[in-house]
Amino acid sequence: MAIPTAPINAHLFEHVSRFDGATAAACRDFHAAPGAFRRLTPPPIFVQVHRDDIRDLTAGDVEFTLWMGPIPVRWHAQHAPGINATSFVDYQISGPLAFWYHEHTITDVPGGVELRDRLTIAHKRGLTGVLTRLAFDGLPLRLLFIYRHLRTRLALRAA
Repeated sequence: MAIPTAPINAHLFEHVSRFDGATAAACRDFHAAPGAFRRLTPPPIFVQVHRDDIRDLTAGDVEFTLWMGPIPVRWHAQHAPGINATSFVDYQISGPLAFWYHEHTITDVPGGVELRDRLTIAHKRGLTGVLTRLAFDGLPLRLLFIYRHLRTRLALRAA
């Protein structure tokens, strides 16, 4: 499947963290480990995986539901290679947003590793777009990635 092109109304979100004493390989291994997706999803959101055909972080797709309390949000995402051997991309095939393209760039830096999550997102029109702006943009998106990077930091310290 070809990687989609961002629509004109898409915007960027980025969250960057540095983890001293860790390596890009260890960071990638954490993301590739079974159950990583669930560990990186903050409560009160729960993940229900319906189909997981991820062969590697750079290949395959996954279908899942994010349960936001009693509200199910169905998603189908494809994985692809990133800009280097430790990086990867996931993008929405179908789901709640008009467009979701998520780059996970993992790079060795002096004394540690840098994790850069860069998202290109666009919302649908109407009520769905209003709801996705409340759940997948602005402060909620920032809090999601603060949580994800904290969980990554803790995992890398424990490794």
